This record gives sequence, structure tokens and C-alpha cells, in this order.
Amino acid sequence: MSSMFDLSGKTALVTGCSRGIGQAMAVGLAEAGADIIGVSASLPKSGSETDSKVRAAGRSFHAYQCDFSNREDVYRFTHDVKEAHQNIDILVNNAGTILRAPAAEHSDDYWDTVIEVNLNAQFILSREIGKQMLARKQGKIIFTASLLTFQGGITVPGYAASKGAIGQLTKALANEWAGSGLNVNAIAPGYIATDNTEALRNDPARAESILARIPQGRWGEPEDFVGPTVFLASKASDYVNGATVLVDGGWMGR
Repeated sequence: MSSMFDLSGKTALVTGCSRGIGQAMAVGLAEAGADIIGVSASLPKSGSETDSKVRAAGRSFHAYQCDFSNREDVYRFTHDVKEAHQNIDILVNNAGTILRAPAAEHSDDYWDTVIEVNLNAQFILSREIGKQMLARKQGKIIFTASLLTFQGGITVPGYAASKGAIGQLTKALANEWAGSGLNVNAIAPGYIATDNTEALRNDPARAESILARIPQGRWGEPEDFVGPTVFLASKASDYVNGATVLVDGGWMGR
């Protein structure tokens, strides 16, 4: 591997890594040489599929659980991981949730849960891990954004609001921290074959209309995020800041 993409000696914290895009990101970083700290709401302490794949790549894996919809649990996790791991080089804010209901029926509980998981928890974690990075004058922070960072979506007002805010938070943190040696960027997935899009893929009319707009003519796969993640975590992206990289098969180009 080119030294520009070599993550040997680095430690990456990846949230929402028990499956799907987050798992692919964690495994890809491990294959590039990074040790992995993984966290999700239900990640077992040992023996998870992500754990096995990271260790198969020859890297260590430390697992944590956190309910990102619970502010106290977010602070508890943040304290614990900072105490145990003093030098986190890469933070991947991938944990997220989506709750679907028309805006007129979108309850306060739906709104609050989505905003807490997708925005508030990510800001808190970035702020607290960012303090350590600022003290060392180096670090890479990567957010998982969305096509709805740019578009409004249908029946997901809380999700659209949270992902629009992630795009702005990426820029805001980059503006403040780029001069101190940090890189803050985001990756915006298009329509990917994951749990979040199962309802869309099972709706024949919506699935057909979505595929008709994607120039590559297919749903994305979690493995499509390995390259962009390793790039944004490595020296190869040292002059990239405040950017949102689209991984969408060309959707936004139409």
C-alpha cells in the first residue's frame, strides 16, 4: 500500500460499526493498518462479525456499547473511551437512525430521537475527541452525511434536518480546526443496500424510480465506502477540509 494511505500505528474510533456501511468502514481502516475501537447500541464485547473481520486483518478491536439517543449514555461512553484510549487519531461518526412518517404525523418522539442520534451525539463526541486531537495538533474526523444533506427527501423530515445539519457541522468544525492540524470531512452515501433502505427496496415503484435515476444503474454496497474512508483518514487527504464526498453512483449529477 502507498505510504500516503498507510494507517499503521493509527487508532480509529468508528461508531455504528456492527453492520453495513460502518462495518465496511471499520474493516477497510483495519486493512489499511489502523487498530479499531468500535461502538454501537448492541455491539457485543467480543465475538461480533466486525471484531472477527478486523482481527482477521491483523489489527486489534475494542468494542463498546452506547445508546446514542441517551445523552447521559453518550457522556458515559465518551468518558470511558477517552480514559482507555488517549490517542484516537481517526473518528468516524457513522452511527445514525431514520424514522419514517409524513411531516404532519411526524411525532416529537420521532424528531427528538433522530436529532439526538444523528446530530447531538455526533457533535458531543466530535467536540470531546476533538479536544484530544487539538492538543496533539493532528486528527481526522469523518461524518456520514446523506443525499438528504442536499435534498429534502419524503416522509423523513427529522432525518433530512439532521443530515443537512451534519453538512454544516462538517464545515463549521473544519473552519475552526483546520489551522490546528485537523481534517474534518463527510461522506454522503447515495442509495445503499442496507437496513435503512430496506423499505424502499421492498417498494417496487420507489425502487424502480430510484434505480432509473442512478447513472450506474445499481444500489450501492457497503464496500463502496472503503476507499473514500481510507482516503479521508490518511495523509492523502491532508489538504481536504470541510468537504462532503458523494458516494452515490452519480445520483447528484442528474
